[in-house]
Amino acid sequence: MRFHIDPDSGVPVYLQISQNIKRSIALGSLRGGEQVPSVREVAEILTVNPNTVAKAYQLLEREGIVATRKGVGTFVTDGDISITEQERRKVVSEKFDRALVEAEHLRLARDEIEELFGERLAALYEGEDTKGES
Repeated sequence: MRFHIDPDSGVPVYLQISQNIKRSIALGSLRGGEQVPSVREVAEILTVNPNTVAKAYQLLEREGIVATRKGVGTFVTDGDISITEQERRKVVSEKFDRALVEAEHLRLARDEIEELFGERLAALYEGEDTKGES
């Protein structure tokens, strides 16, 4: 599981950790019954205080998203966690933003970026009209 924490976002780190886990569940990276990384592991990965991670896990537990089993670990509950349209758009927008910053660093012109995006979009949906046909 990968975490993305932005210390400059103004959003408390514990909320960002809980949002990362919710997003992973909603996108299918983490499934019901799966164990989430331990508080210690996440704290080491993110170089944050373990209490910050514990606070995120407590929040998730109060929301019914995870359950802690004493001496065993913390696990994703089997409930359905769906990702909203707004959250999906945010995930994609963040990825677009990173790609656009990279394109700017590489000094691609706007028309080059638009052309490249159009090519990638066409490649993604290539053959969609023929899917399901025999």
